[in-house]
Amino acid sequence: MQDPRFDKLAKLLVEYSVRLRRDETVLIDAYDCPDEMTIALVRAVRAARGIPFAQVQRARVNRAIALDVTEQQLNLAARHELTRMKKMKAYIAIRGSDNITELSDVPAKQLKLLAKKMRPVIDQRVKKTKWVVLRWPTPSMAQLAGMSTEAFEDFYFEVCTLDYGKLRPPMNALKAMMERTDRVHIKGPGTDLRFSIKKIPAIICPGDRNIPDGEVFSAPVRDSVQGHVTFNAPTIYQGTSFDNIRLDFRDGKVVEATSNDTRKLNEILNSDAGARYIGEFSLGCNPRILHPMRDILFDEKIAGSFHFTPGQAYEEADNGNRSQVHWDMVCIQRPEYGGGEVYFDGKLIRRDGKFLSPKLRALNASR
Repeated sequence: MQDPRFDKLAKLLVEYSVRLRRDETVLIDAYDCPDEMTIALVRAVRAARGIPFAQVQRARVNRAIALDVTEQQLNLAARHELTRMKKMKAYIAIRGSDNITELSDVPAKQLKLLAKKMRPVIDQRVKKTKWVVLRWPTPSMAQLAGMSTEAFEDFYFEVCTLDYGKLRPPMNALKAMMERTDRVHIKGPGTDLRFSIKKIPAIICPGDRNIPDGEVFSAPVRDSVQGHVTFNAPTIYQGTSFDNIRLDFRDGKVVEATSNDTRKLNEILNSDAGARYIGEFSLGCNPRILHPMRDILFDEKIAGSFHFTPGQAYEEADNGNRSQVHWDMVCIQRPEYGGGEVYFDGKLIRRDGKFLSPKLRALNASR
């Protein structure tokens, strides 16, 4: 029997997130998720009078190809994918994974080549389509979250089908506050970070790009970042797990980087000239997401967190930084994670993960 939660989620993705209209084409990109969810999306697209296309992918198959993929093969694949993407008005990706470290043994040079060659496809999707991307709940995700499979599935559907429209007013208030701000100062255990966001737009994320959602992001003026930051949320990038990342900055550039795998961390930050500069600064504010689980689509939305992102800037909030890297690193500032403070132009706006303005309190953690 079809789980009714599948249809509820599919309806939200099609009608709210990508706002699909009659006769619009949409690519459903399903990675390691049940066929029943893909079918629910096909039905939801047809109910909206759209035109569904679907592809099913498997992480183990993608790994096998990535291990020995050649530039010639990627050139052909990229041309094919780009031609198809140009025909799509919308894109919905559901990404499950039985093993989140499936790509951990793919050589870094292969991952770098893949990222470089597929960048035009990603740029077309991000810039030219209405898109939304989300994970799919798996036992491996439940394990990372420290939950039973059933409890995690309940949490997942509760968070993913949240009434994101209700977050828009406080998010817009935070956006206005950020766009009036020049200097940002963040303090906490292992963190004393200063930078400017002057004249760079702030963008709200109320469920129309990622699910789950809940962040307001901008970017630092590229050369303005000074000080150091320590990230207390674990992270996975290019299939490798990292803990306790610390970055030291001088005039915007990461001049020292350490973690449990300092060699691999620096290898990634040396990918290109832009990888040691920051492309995004964001405040996480989903009131239902409280703890990290090594899944960035959840972790970057944690209530009372911020993330700082080496690499590519988004065009909507552009500081000019360009890189094949975009790595969201998360620090949680609620008391149980050590606390911390965020100041805008010298005024304290968030203490120990809680926004102080009454207009923003709906973005604080709820239990």
